Amino acid sequence: MVKLPVLSAKEVIKALSQLGFKHSRTKGSHFILIRETEKGKTTIPIPLYKEMAKGTLKVLLNKLV
Repeated sequence: MVKLPVLSAKEVIKALSQLGFKHSRTKGSHFILIRETEKGKTTIPIPLYKEMAKGTLKVLLNKLV
């Protein structure tokens, strides 16, 4: 099993932007990204932390699959 790296919110947002996600809005301490495809709309909230928890990163990755 591959270990997840420790990433900041800025690094995650940059990576998701390269996958086609666009900034929708910011609410409190969460940056909301959205991507529309033929299958539907995917919305991902990113907490603006210096270091994202590995569990949070795992949930985000599962949402992409």
